[in-house]
Amino acid sequence: MTRIDFYILEAEHGNREQFACRIAEKAYRLGHGVYVHTSDARQAARLDELLWTFKQNSFIPHGIDGASPDPDAAVLIGHNGDAETSAHAQGREVLINLDQQVPLFFSSFKRVAEVIDQHGDNKSSGRARYKFYRDRGYSLETHNIS
Repeated sequence: MTRIDFYILEAEHGNREQFACRIAEKAYRLGHGVYVHTSDARQAARLDELLWTFKQNSFIPHGIDGASPDPDAAVLIGHNGDAETSAHAQGREVLINLDQQVPLFFSSFKRVAEVIDQHGDNKSSGRARYKFYRDRGYSLETHNIS
């Protein structure tokens, strides 16, 4: 069964996308394939750029699903249900969800990382996602990042 980790960011660690890069880097270094699910193409492009710059001297092979010259890169970024139809997303172990909704395909991953910050919409939709997973019996872990 899929394990769900909620990362609750305090105000000073409130950049969800920056924290998602840290999770992606850790998973990549542990040898896991990662799919980052974003809300839209604009957020996917921001995350693509951020993965190049978020940490000095760090390199994480990544690309945007459907646009990357290397669709088998360790970290794949997509949106709008791309993982359901993308053959390149299949077989990856870790899903990082930056969307406000639970992706329909979440259970095809071994682990799901939900990153929640203190902004109103993100916080309230995070609570709804937590309840969704809990009500379906998934193993939930909460990590308070201060």
